[in-house]
Amino acid sequence: MATLLSVNVGMPKDVSWQGRAVHTGAWKSPVQGPRTVRRLNIDGDGQGDLAGHGGEMRAVLVYQLESYQYWRKHLGRDDLTFGVFGENFTVDGLPDDDVCIGDRYRIGEAEFEVTQPRVTCYRVGMRLGEPAMAALLVAHHRPGFYLRVLTEGRVQAGDEITLTRKGPGELSVADTDALLYLPGRDPAKLRRALNIPALSPGWQQSFRDLAAAQQPTPGQEPGWPGFKPLRVARIVPETSTVSSVYLDAVDGTSLPEARAGQYLSVRLAVGDTGPAVRSYSLSSAPTAVSYRISVKREAHGKVSGYIHERLRPGDLLDIASPRGTFVLEEGTGPVVLASAGIGVTPVLAMLHRLAAVQDPRPVWWIHVARNRAQHAFGEEAHALLAQLPDAHEHIHYTAEAALRPDGRDFVQGRPTASSLAALGLPTDADAYLCGPPAFMDDLGAHLRDHGLRPERIHTEQFSALPAINPGVTPTAAVRPHQPPGPPGTGPLVTFARSGITTPWSPRHGSLLDLAEACDIPTRWSCRTGVCHTCVTHLVSGDITYTTPPLEPPESGSVLVCCSEPAAEVVLDL
Repeated sequence: MATLLSVNVGMPKDVSWQGRAVHTGAWKSPVQGPRTVRRLNIDGDGQGDLAGHGGEMRAVLVYQLESYQYWRKHLGRDDLTFGVFGENFTVDGLPDDDVCIGDRYRIGEAEFEVTQPRVTCYRVGMRLGEPAMAALLVAHHRPGFYLRVLTEGRVQAGDEITLTRKGPGELSVADTDALLYLPGRDPAKLRRALNIPALSPGWQQSFRDLAAAQQPTPGQEPGWPGFKPLRVARIVPETSTVSSVYLDAVDGTSLPEARAGQYLSVRLAVGDTGPAVRSYSLSSAPTAVSYRISVKREAHGKVSGYIHERLRPGDLLDIASPRGTFVLEEGTGPVVLASAGIGVTPVLAMLHRLAAVQDPRPVWWIHVARNRAQHAFGEEAHALLAQLPDAHEHIHYTAEAALRPDGRDFVQGRPTASSLAALGLPTDADAYLCGPPAFMDDLGAHLRDHGLRPERIHTEQFSALPAINPGVTPTAAVRPHQPPGPPGTGPLVTFARSGITTPWSPRHGSLLDLAEACDIPTRWSCRTGVCHTCVTHLVSGDITYTTPPLEPPESGSVLVCCSEPAAEVVLDL
């Protein structure tokens, strides 16, 4: 018979960590006597980051006495008191390899259902003073788990825990955790997980992504690690400031098919400051033998200047394989493709993909340019739209007074809330926006006001993505740079969006530490564990696993961002 040993609660507070303030509810302490468990919480308890913790599916966190005993021995610590792992219930029994998703238990007056393993948040490392603790919980198969409250009621230390129903599929908490975080994934268990109704929506989505990644497109070639040379086949001027570069494989073999909206990273030796990396969206649906990127000449851009002035057909460019998550999703609903200036490139690739199959979905094409002369790909987009059965084209010029010679209409000025409303955009559309930040902010706000749900509005920017550091007080942004100290001698590490390439040095400890040393905006997420990059690269398959520095059991390992690279690596940061 399992037993509730301790009920632990704590309200969120600001905690100093690495020179920053983190708002967290990880500090829990035992309470005496009965406490009422409600649908979202225990009386007297709270969470600091509601995006990663709390809510109906994560109302109560459970951790086991046996795991406390394990960690006391493994870490050599005798100060691990109940609540220190951030759990609400400390229990005797209910091990992670026995408890299954969907199991139901009665404790005191309340009834609960198991919904998911603990999300391995960095705050548990803060609480214990063990920075690698989030990774160790996964690697040692001891995450703990969350409960949903089915029946509210009072509980207290000493209550017996009674199993009232076994979950369908009988997939244990430990197996569920390993499916997301560890290599050697069992496809049968992945399918089983997707058929468990009690599994929380966040984990279901992660497993759907993983299942999709295990079903490669027939004939599709995998991407390549790091950079490799591609040959410039031809260069085509599109406007006075934009040129397209067509790239072929050096040996004439097929190139991996990219998803519409992805980008290539280009590495060039420009000047005497070391290699420079810039990322450019693919601007057409990639064929089996060629990629096309389109580059705008920037006033003081070293790389864009080199491409416009010095690059010639036959030259070789170091290119990283296609990557990026701003991609056209499959579906049957309406699509809005909106862009400004050179932001047209990824949505043009999406338009190519739609036109190639004569997609029956209604498509709205909205583009903003300064004038006709600076309107790149206008004729190309118009011809592609003509191939679609239900297409709507709307062009905006911000500095054009004369009529277009072809007689086609355009709108003077930028899109406004009223002009968008007049288009009759359906509120169930998926919208893809790319352009300057102000354009995407304004247009995104107009679309939300029009009735589009925020999760259906997708944006892309040609720079480092904003940091996702749940609970961390924002600080002033610093431009990414080379890490301080002497350069390393290990494999090259490239942060594609930030344009930083630097050799690995063991003094950084992990790729995440290196990113922070370069002031690269890191994207931690409690859902994905140590950092957002983990699952992104796990799903896309362009990063492999490696053994972490703190030596987990031989049966497990953790994601690459927790460790050091064994070969050249490119990260979508």
